[in-house]
Amino acid sequence: MAAVLGGPRSDPPAGARFFCTAGRGLEPFLTREVRARLAATQVEYISGKVFFTTCSDLNMLKKLKSAERLFLLIKKQLPLNVSSGSKGKIFNEMQRLINDDPESWLKAISIWKNLELDAKKEKLSQKDANPLKRKMGENDVIVAKKLKTEQMQEICENKECQLEKQIEEETLEQGHRITKREEFLEDLQNDAVGTRTHSDLTFRVSCRCSGAIAKTFTAQEVGRVFGIALMKQFGWKADLRNPNLEVFIHLSDIYSVVGIPLFRVPLASRAYIKTAGLRSTTAWAMASLAEIKAGAFVLDPMCGLGTILLEAAKEWPDVYYVGADVSDSQLLGACDNLKAAGLKDKIELIKASVIELPLPSESVDTIISDIPFGKKFKLGEDIKSILQEMERNAQCGSTGCKGAQVLEGGRMWRWQTVDVLF
Repeated sequence: MAAVLGGPRSDPPAGARFFCTAGRGLEPFLTREVRARLAATQVEYISGKVFFTTCSDLNMLKKLKSAERLFLLIKKQLPLNVSSGSKGKIFNEMQRLINDDPESWLKAISIWKNLELDAKKEKLSQKDANPLKRKMGENDVIVAKKLKTEQMQEICENKECQLEKQIEEETLEQGHRITKREEFLEDLQNDAVGTRTHSDLTFRVSCRCSGAIAKTFTAQEVGRVFGIALMKQFGWKADLRNPNLEVFIHLSDIYSVVGIPLFRVPLASRAYIKTAGLRSTTAWAMASLAEIKAGAFVLDPMCGLGTILLEAAKEWPDVYYVGADVSDSQLLGACDNLKAAGLKDKIELIKASVIELPLPSESVDTIISDIPFGKKFKLGEDIKSILQEMERNAQCGSTGCKGAQVLEGGRMWRWQTVDVLF
C-alpha cells in the first residue's frame, strides 16, 4: 500500500480528525493501514474504533479495506458518569457535548462541507467527460461523411445546411453546458466558503449506547436529548428520512464519541462483491498477513465464494491466484463474484477436495484459507489431513516453507512451516 495524499485544493485542512469502526481484532490491521495508505498521524485505537489525523481526500479515505465505517470526528472525551445523579442532570451533561464547545461543531461542519464539495466536483467532472467525448465523436462522423460526399460529388445543399445547423446547435449546447457547469461549481464554492449559513441544514441523530448508560437510557432517549440541543444551538431542522447531515453518537463506559458518517454505505460493503461470503474486512486482513509478492502463486484450497482471493487480487493484482472447492454451488457463486469484480482473468477456479488437490508438490508460494468450523462443519480428524495436504503443496526453499494463513474457529493462525497442528 502506497501512501498517497490528495491534491492541495481538495485536501481537508491539516489536523482533520477521523475515526473508523473495526471488527473485533481488526483494530491493529486498520491502524497499520491508515498509516501506510493515508500517511495518517496521531493514530490511536480503542476497542472497535481507530482514530487518526490525515490530509487525504475522500477518494483515498474510501480505499480503506479493513474499516467498517468512516466518520469525521467531532468530539471524543471521557464517559458520562451515570452512577450518581438524576436523569435530568445526566441529560444536561449530554447536552454539554454540544453547548460547551459549539466552535468544534462548526469547524467539523465546514470540513464536512468541503469533503462533500470535492465529491460533487469529481462526480460532475466524471459525468461531463463522457458526454463531451460522445459529442466530439459525432462531429467527427459528420465531417467524415461530408468529405466522402464531396469526393463522390453527390452533395445535397439541403443536407449541408442540416449538418451545419446540427454542428452549430451542438457547439451552442456544449457552451451552454460549460456555463451551467461553471455556475454549479460557483454555487458549490459559495457553500464551501460559508456564504450560506449552517442553519439551513437538516439532520438526524443515530445513537449507540453500551455498558452502564445502556441500562439507564434507551438510544431513543439519548437521540432526543441531542436532537433538541442541536436544534436550539444551531437552528438545524430534524429530518429522519432524508437529512443533509447525520450525527453519530456512541456513549459507553470507556468513552463518549460524536462524529459524522462520510458515506451512507459502509466501507466493508464492497461494490465489486456480488454475493458476500467471509466478511470482506477479515478476508483482506488475512491476505495482508500473507505478505503476497508480485509473481507469486497463491492458493485458497477451500475458497467458497472466493472472498479472500477477490480481496487479495484487488490489492495485489500481479499474482497468480487459484481457488479450489468441492461444492458446485460455491464455485458458481465464486464465478459470479469474479465476473462482477472484473477479475475472471486473474483468478482460476477448480473443483477439487482440499485433501486431494490436483497440484504438484511444493508448487504454491502462499496458502490462505478460511477453514469451516462449528457444529455445521464437523471436521474432526480431517483437520490433520487438510494441513498435511497444504504442507505437501507449499513450496519450500533454502530458508524453509513459505507461510500459510488460515482462519479456523474465528481465530487467525499463521506459521512458517505448515507442520504445526492445532
